[in-house]
Amino acid sequence: MTDTPPDRLSIYPNSPYYDYDVLVRGIGVRFRGEEKSTVEEYCISEGWIKVSAGKAVDRKGRPMQLTLKGPVEVWFKDEEAQG
Repeated sequence: MTDTPPDRLSIYPNSPYYDYDVLVRGIGVRFRGEEKSTVEEYCISEGWIKVSAGKAVDRKGRPMQLTLKGPVEVWFKDEEAQG
């Protein structure tokens, strides 16, 4: 397994950016200097994250998402525990 997190990752299994092994390992996301725990998808190279928008749901029953743009930092949480 690599030591660098993927450039883009999603928590939804039907997404092409879903990776079960990476999610099990644990990902930490810092957006604009603040650690976020509610991120549903992120892209480092494009500089955005997606978070749920309250209790509203789309027609498939998933939470509506807001796309927030800004600097994104990502790390593996298992490395944090070791060091």
